Amino acid sequence: MVQSRPHRHHENITVAVGDRFPLTIRRLGVNGQGIGYFKHKVCFVPGTLPHEVAVVEVTAVHPRFLEAKVHRLRKTSRDRVEPRDAYADIAGGFELEKLAYPQQLQFKRQVVLDSLEKFKPYGYRAYDVRPTIAAPHQYGYRNKATFQVRMIDGHVAAGLYKAHSHDLVDMKECAVQMPATMHVVRTVVNLIEQLSIPVYDEEHNSGIIKTLVVRESRATGELQLTFITNTAKLPHKHQLLEAIAEQLPEVVSVMQNVNPGDTPLVWGDKMIHLAGEEYITESLMGLDFKLSARSFLQLNPEQTETLYEEAAKALELSPNDTLIDAYAGIGTIGLSLAGQVKEVRGMETIPEAVEDAKQNAELNGISNVHYEVGAAEDVIPKWRKEGHHFDALVVDPPRTGLDNELIEQIIKERPAKFAYVSCNMASLARNLGRLTSVYHVDYIQPVDMMPQTTRCEAVVKLSLRK
Repeated sequence: MVQSRPHRHHENITVAVGDRFPLTIRRLGVNGQGIGYFKHKVCFVPGTLPHEVAVVEVTAVHPRFLEAKVHRLRKTSRDRVEPRDAYADIAGGFELEKLAYPQQLQFKRQVVLDSLEKFKPYGYRAYDVRPTIAAPHQYGYRNKATFQVRMIDGHVAAGLYKAHSHDLVDMKECAVQMPATMHVVRTVVNLIEQLSIPVYDEEHNSGIIKTLVVRESRATGELQLTFITNTAKLPHKHQLLEAIAEQLPEVVSVMQNVNPGDTPLVWGDKMIHLAGEEYITESLMGLDFKLSARSFLQLNPEQTETLYEEAAKALELSPNDTLIDAYAGIGTIGLSLAGQVKEVRGMETIPEAVEDAKQNAELNGISNVHYEVGAAEDVIPKWRKEGHHFDALVVDPPRTGLDNELIEQIIKERPAKFAYVSCNMASLARNLGRLTSVYHVDYIQPVDMMPQTTRCEAVVKLSLRK
């Protein structure tokens, strides 16, 4: 029997902001920061790797943990590599760029294991958690840039915030983005400055342009540019659009989204079509998909196909199956699987996404699909009352995981074939705690969709327990 350790009285440790001490980094936290222990108290140190020894300086003191920054590295990890991006340790979204890629893959598998250990779903210690599937390209893969626009030192800047702040990092280059997206961002930043178009000022809630969103189609090379603005007014709009048409002919769609006021949400409700088409077209799994400005699509199109192939493997579909595609989005998963089943029925809470899914079905000549607006936990019982039976279920929920009512519905319906695609290992493990009352976890397959970041996706194959 393992004896429990005596309780440590963390409050007896006297430490203050600015204190320095040597620290050995034991492991990485879920957000990619190094973790060490100072007198048995957890200390988080961004920019460090396991087995490194650093002299650290305390930046924040909390009741149960410390935060610190590196003052000097005494011993570096053999897995440390030189990041391509100069701001890898400054802006959010590059947390693992200093870590060799094989170790990034190990880290992402470990995130799955740690989440299972935390939430302890039934039988979790026996789960087959497979090695993470590597991305073929670790740089230049991101098909979409969502960059905030602000003034820095009298010039228009566009980029990402520093971690846990609203301090903008002006990104003139970004190695993980598809190069064309960055070319469009930097050209448009120059045009905004040349035309003296007011950019958003958070402090005074004034100015016009808040955010630039640029998406590229890997299949066609088309680009879509969206200005997210504080008001519907866009000064010098005609000169701006003329310059875009002249300098960026690859931009075939220009949109404006109005999102007024100081809000944590990137998108507002009002969309204005400024120039060109309202869509660009991407190809996945041999199908074409029209993407409107707000359409959700994975940021790595190459690995998206891998993810969907893994979902198809987990489902083991048959020609007579009816498949429910919950959280259907614009139909990417369901339409890619429609050729393997009798029927696909999908639902999504965003009406525009449902309309896109219907158009994408028509675009590809797929007739055995049906999409409705609504939440899965409401639509599935309705379909059941209408006499529809289903054999298979695929879910790809947002980071918050499955809605509790949907979990109850799944447990009640008990589809024999069930694949769970997750982008958040914590919510996945928490959901499995309830689903494993009737389901067995056959395996969990992590997939690296976003190299250089801590983000991980996984496909879970579930089967009914005997």
